[in-house]
Amino acid sequence: MSELAFTIARLGYLVLLWVFVYFVVRVLRRDVADVSATPTRRRGLRRDAGAAAGRNRGPTRLVITEGPLAGSMVPLTPTSITIGRDQNCTLVLNDSYASSRHARVFPKDGAWWLEDLSSTNGTTLAGRPVYGAVELPVGVPVRIGQTTLELRP
Repeated sequence: MSELAFTIARLGYLVLLWVFVYFVVRVLRRDVADVSATPTRRRGLRRDAGAAAGRNRGPTRLVITEGPLAGSMVPLTPTSITIGRDQNCTLVLNDSYASSRHARVFPKDGAWWLEDLSSTNGTTLAGRPVYGAVELPVGVPVRIGQTTLELRP
């Protein structure tokens, strides 16, 4: 291979590398902007403020507030969201405290519900254990293993 071809290949590789770095930085900036755009509230006000926001408009997303996936969100659709370690779940948690199919969030009669799917370590809503299906209010923390999530408008 000639020296000119080798130099062009090196420059091409360098350009591809910088394009990759550009896209990584762009995605990171967008993710950080999404996380910082959501206002943080003190724990004492979270339930009331979330309920007031829920009256104005319904929830549109499930936001992970604590844990390895903090800052991530799952948009709400008319179908249920399964949560657990199984790769077939809508929200996959890489957490030894979560069951394969731990819980699900689903719409019913114009509201969102949370159901514990007979998980080993249980699911809590506002610090209380969940047995079966319970209505899930906006802004109330749900704990599954090391992950905390909330319904948000």
